[in-house]
Amino acid sequence: MTAGRIQGTVRIVGAGLIGTSIGLALSKLGAKVVLEDASPANVRLASDYGAGKPASNSDNPVLVVVCVPPDVTARVVAAELNTFPEAIVTDVASVKASILDEISRTDADLSRYVGSHPMAGREKGGASSGRADIFIGRPWVIAEHETSSRKAIKLVEELALDLQSTPVHMSALEHDRAVALVSHVPQLVSSLLASRLIGARGVELAGQGLRDTVRIAASDPKLWVQILGANSTEVVSILDEYSKDLEKVIEALRDVSRPGSLSTIDQTIANGNRGVEQIPGKHGSRNSQFNSYVVMIDDQPGELARLLTEIGEIGINVEDLKLEHSPGAQIGLVELQVLPAVGEKLTHDLQARGWRFA
Repeated sequence: MTAGRIQGTVRIVGAGLIGTSIGLALSKLGAKVVLEDASPANVRLASDYGAGKPASNSDNPVLVVVCVPPDVTARVVAAELNTFPEAIVTDVASVKASILDEISRTDADLSRYVGSHPMAGREKGGASSGRADIFIGRPWVIAEHETSSRKAIKLVEELALDLQSTPVHMSALEHDRAVALVSHVPQLVSSLLASRLIGARGVELAGQGLRDTVRIAASDPKLWVQILGANSTEVVSILDEYSKDLEKVIEALRDVSRPGSLSTIDQTIANGNRGVEQIPGKHGSRNSQFNSYVVMIDDQPGELARLLTEIGEIGINVEDLKLEHSPGAQIGLVELQVLPAVGEKLTHDLQARGWRFA
């Protein structure tokens, strides 16, 4: 077992998905983790999974991680700072500026507080969804402020590193503007599109494109009401621009024979291509160009494992893959992404082994 960087007790307040996942990851490193939650049942469940022990009055934590809903985060952070005068306190809420502002209006010692936000999660919440590996390779925003002590910043960095995340430093306002673009607005767009499926005909025709676009629409409405409410200014700013772009496309489609209409549509799709290229890909790189090949596999146990094993035997590295199922047929469609230089070898060698390409 590899020892973690944090020496001492870590107190986690909120035994939901993120709190439990942090507890599981730290416990695997041998850290002493204690759990607190408004629901004793949540604590028992997270503890049963191995995320830590129930908190007690004798605990003397070096670090407190507040993992509660955004609308009560500031109040809980202030209470933890006052209850444990030697501890560093951080939170993992997905908004930062409004929480910092609210804590600043209390008598709590702000030098021991550093806001943070792991850019990781799952559509389903609760302790039973907790996983020790959800933070691996993910950005962990550290939103220190003017009065944050160096000791506090360092300890929160160590937390992120222990969980194999990548620390990213930015101000609370920079964070809120960034997550509005990369997280909060996508949630709304996904939910709005998914809501059009209610009672619609032809949903059975849905392919992977629709599934990819609406995946996050399965998120918890109660949590998102709080997130969007707390970051409404930044979200509205992006939605206003989005609305203008959408209106241009609508007008172009309303009369495609009008001069300029087709170029508007073309430019919209082209700008989308350029935007996708900005998203970091494998190992954080951008503009990675891979070739895609779709292999058909029988929908039965062991087939996917056999395919990947044989690709390994051929000596080809798969850069990424997606799996979907063909409607009405007992086959799976495995989309493999590989470097262009090995594409011909992949198809030739797999076909020689009997694999079929779509």
